Amino acid sequence: MDLLITIGQLVLSLSILIVLHEFGHFLPARLFGTRVEKFYLFFDPYFSLFKKQIGETEYGIGWLPLGGYVKISGMIDESFDTEQMESAPQPWEFRSKPAWQRLIIMLGGVTVNFILGFLIYSLVLFGYGEEYLPADNVTAGIAVDSLGQEMGLQTGDQLLLIGDEKFERFNDRMVLRAVAINNVRELTVARNGSQQKITIDNKWADILTRHENKAERLFTPRMPFVIGKAVKGGPGDEAGLETEDRIVSVNGQPTDYYDQYLAAVKNLKNQTVTLGVKPKEQPLREVQVKLDENGKMKVGAAPAEYFYDTERIEYGFLASFPAGYNQGVQFLGDQFKAFGEMFKGNIKVTESLGGFASIGSMFGKTWVWERFWYMTASLSLILAFMNLLPIPALDGGHVMFLLYEVVTGRKPSDKFMEYATMVGFVIVLGLVLLANGLDIWRALFG
Repeated sequence: MDLLITIGQLVLSLSILIVLHEFGHFLPARLFGTRVEKFYLFFDPYFSLFKKQIGETEYGIGWLPLGGYVKISGMIDESFDTEQMESAPQPWEFRSKPAWQRLIIMLGGVTVNFILGFLIYSLVLFGYGEEYLPADNVTAGIAVDSLGQEMGLQTGDQLLLIGDEKFERFNDRMVLRAVAINNVRELTVARNGSQQKITIDNKWADILTRHENKAERLFTPRMPFVIGKAVKGGPGDEAGLETEDRIVSVNGQPTDYYDQYLAAVKNLKNQTVTLGVKPKEQPLREVQVKLDENGKMKVGAAPAEYFYDTERIEYGFLASFPAGYNQGVQFLGDQFKAFGEMFKGNIKVTESLGGFASIGSMFGKTWVWERFWYMTASLSLILAFMNLLPIPALDGGHVMFLLYEVVTGRKPSDKFMEYATMVGFVIVLGLVLLANGLDIWRALFG
């Protein structure tokens, strides 16, 4: 069921983006009197799942979910309809239109995706606001995992500065982004009553962006261990643990914080332990729990919001648009910087590249509309950015040749465009196969 929810979110999000992207080509094409023969969601080699002829355009849904397309008369595209190109140009064909009109038609898709991304970011902020945990509210400091510890952080640290910027919103992704993308190489923490600077080695840009580490946390808010929910039939549930029970000791060893509890049970797999349990506003009691083969008692810990007050920014309708625009610009800026780090060799392309499985995993296993729309906005901007790359067969490739024509007054021949598009198509197909092949490799071999 979880997999179906993830797939459903991915398919719906991509369908929205593909249809609107292709509409961005379709609308100016029709406004300039250019015939559009097909408008398809997904590709339809050999057959389609659905099709309907309306006027001169066939609308349909293909069976191969690798994108979508509009087939514009008189244009060299991935359909490789060379027979049409051998006949004399007709007034309704793409190749008969002035270069500036063809340029607008080709930029229509990415324009829609850019506008859509910024718009969705804005509407998400308007509809849901923006909730965050102020770092100053996390009085117990950070609980560090193995990655954070290797970087030089310690449990109990209060993170003060990332480079020269104050750590204001508690989120370990801020550190990841700063180190991997913005080349920040210094953190400032409060430790044992004094400030200390931690120097970050250049290798961490690569380490933090490895696929194996993408789900790992550098640190979380340090907090007590309070039961959020016990899995029915699990060791904790069978022992009588309930929501809001606080675990204060393991076998007589005090565990004021969740990280201390984890350290205490680390080597107690398949063993019965005595927990000191303090229910809310009730006396302390002892509970016997037999941990499973993984040292777990199958209970969820209460979230940070249970202990530390969050803040929420509410946006009015008009105020949401500049805020959404800024959010989108920052996201795009991070993509440009990430590409720069790849070219420098600080981030490995094969570690950052992912196919549909990688994208789908970002939606999560439960359907949360706020996250769905946020992801859709991000994918819209990524789709626009990727389509602008100067690769023949992508919009950016067509734009590159059209700009050449506008500047020089010389139009590339149809035969040249055919070969260029074929090469570009092979490059794009290769990238798609590589990205999804990497997903399969990771699933099989970790």
